[in-house]
Amino acid sequence: MSDKKKGISTLAVHGGEPREKAAHAITTPIHQTSTYVFRDTAELCDYMDGKLDRMEYGRYGNPTTRAAELKLAALDHAEDALLFPSGMGAITTTIMALTKAGDHIILTSDSYRRTRQFCLQIMAKFGVETSIVDPRDYDALEKAITPKTKLLFSESPTNPYMNVIDLPKVVAIGKKHRIKIIIDSTFATPFNQTPLDYGVDLVLHSATKYLGGHNDLLGGVITGKKDFIDGIRKFQGILGGIPDPQAAYLLIRGLKTFPLRMARQNESALAIARYLNKHPKISMVYYPALEHHHNYEVAKAQMRGFGGVVSFEVKATLEQISKFIDNCKIPYIAPSLGGTESLIEQPSLMSFYELSTEERKAVGISDQLVRYAVGVEDTQDLIDDLEQALKVIPG
Repeated sequence: MSDKKKGISTLAVHGGEPREKAAHAITTPIHQTSTYVFRDTAELCDYMDGKLDRMEYGRYGNPTTRAAELKLAALDHAEDALLFPSGMGAITTTIMALTKAGDHIILTSDSYRRTRQFCLQIMAKFGVETSIVDPRDYDALEKAITPKTKLLFSESPTNPYMNVIDLPKVVAIGKKHRIKIIIDSTFATPFNQTPLDYGVDLVLHSATKYLGGHNDLLGGVITGKKDFIDGIRKFQGILGGIPDPQAAYLLIRGLKTFPLRMARQNESALAIARYLNKHPKISMVYYPALEHHHNYEVAKAQMRGFGGVVSFEVKATLEQISKFIDNCKIPYIAPSLGGTESLIEQPSLMSFYELSTEERKAVGISDQLVRYAVGVEDTQDLIDDLEQALKVIPG
């Protein structure tokens, strides 16, 4: 049976790993080595001539890392995958590998702020221009394309407002203008969405989040066609941003239960979104499974589930909302998402603390906004905890 016909849980457990592993172990071992030896000069020459598929030096590959890459490629329906020590490592190396001085990038406006900073501040130093476009405005997106445009980069769903990109529409725009489409699918994961099936060129994930799933590793991955990945791999070998085999081992371990965790997080997030949507102290809930969400129809058409992040606005002041968050007993106050533990944050104070209220509004971040990253705790316990915590909000 081909991998394409296997279910996602089967791929999560067995995909990318050989049936027989070193020392007959059932798990892929950690290959803690910096270099690899050759039996003799003839073997070295065969490797250099491309006759042998093996490792040479730690910066160019590791068996544990390769097993993680192949498993991630199987989950994303990709020809190949490339692992990085962080999601930002995957983003920065990929963008640098695919652009040069004089090129132009289009980035959607509520993509991760570090991605925006990298494009607007770092890539600008190398002569690469970036335009920021609202992910909901496809006319503006197409009008932003110039003869120098090389990439369209967006998250889907986006952070924190959960905008869902119409993948067939952006792929059609990309083909029309011969630009590459890159989707950061961290919030969706391969469990809920596989953008490569729609013709997207490359897909990114922060493996730190749902794929690792235990808040104990950092990692990033880029997936897509082999020729694209090969080019980025060469760039990675030069820049040196390579993953650690222990992190790769933890990622493989986390991926084996990823579909089970994701199913629970989808279920709990939907229940929480519906609960909050009816609560009198909540003014807005951003979750694409709710019919009022402006991307509801798109999300329903191309997503199998809607993820474990619920953003919402509370009818209260910044200080009152802080009291509500402090009164929550189950979620931890922390950045990130996708792990077994639920996390909660005020974006105004977590990611945009250095900005004034007016500056935050200018970049689309309300002081009333809360982001809840749902873990795998019992759904009713999470709802009951929100219920008691919201009692500190007046009204």
